[in-house]
Amino acid sequence: MDNLEADGSASHEAPTHAPFRLDGKVVLVTGCGSIGPGWGNGKAISVLCARQGARVYGVDLDAEAAAETARLVAAENGTMDVNTCDVTRADETAALVEDCLTRFGRIDVLVNNVGRSEPGDPVSMDEDTWDAQMDVNLKSAYLTCKAVLPVMEKQGGGSIVNVSSVAGLRYIGKPQVAYAAGKAGLMQMTRTTAVLYASRGVRLNCVVPGLIHTPLVTRLADKYAGGQYDAFVATRNQQVPMGRMGSAWDVAHAALFLACDESRYVTGTELVVDGGLTSATR
Repeated sequence: MDNLEADGSASHEAPTHAPFRLDGKVVLVTGCGSIGPGWGNGKAISVLCARQGARVYGVDLDAEAAAETARLVAAENGTMDVNTCDVTRADETAALVEDCLTRFGRIDVLVNNVGRSEPGDPVSMDEDTWDAQMDVNLKSAYLTCKAVLPVMEKQGGGSIVNVSSVAGLRYIGKPQVAYAAGKAGLMQMTRTTAVLYASRGVRLNCVVPGLIHTPLVTRLADKYAGGQYDAFVATRNQQVPMGRMGSAWDVAHAALFLACDESRYVTGTELVVDGGLTSATR
């Protein structure tokens, strides 16, 4: 993936290609759809990668949501194939990777974008909810990495971008202990695996979004604010030093940087996209 000398060392010549391009690369995005009208993170990431020349393979639990993202890509003359998959299941995850390889022949970038937040502390949260939160927020990335890492190593390189959350760094005002634990675990899994695979040409990093204004906010307002959407949005905006939530495109552009060759010397770290939220809290 990188510009290297014959001895394997990094070239010191300035790149001559257009920046942040993914021409010829295959990008696998989990959670590529959106739960409602508007732009979710996976939807924006998929469309942006296609705009930058990638062939995108997107998967989602919701077939129609995935198809809607593919329609947007096709309308811009991009390339995107979609499939349905529950990436908390090992058999389905292995099958989706094989299907991507059958269609495109390789996987250069994996974006793990699925996640879900449920309220509760260790006492109020039942065990099944805890287990489901660990599955969707952490085990899903383990399963995709398990299937994709050998592919990338055989190819000679690749980039894995895991979408975490500032909830894994700080308490941000919502009682979501399992989600926070899962996203913190995702960051540590990413760091550890990045070290193990650094010499094999595979990079792993996390995008760490803060409060992002996506269609998911409606669902969060129901869970955490009794359905008071306007008040919930106002509170989230006030929490951020910039005075507003971010957008899915803020997350997508961060993911693009970590996916493309411009970040070739970046691995095992987090790119926080939060408008200063975590810097203003302890």
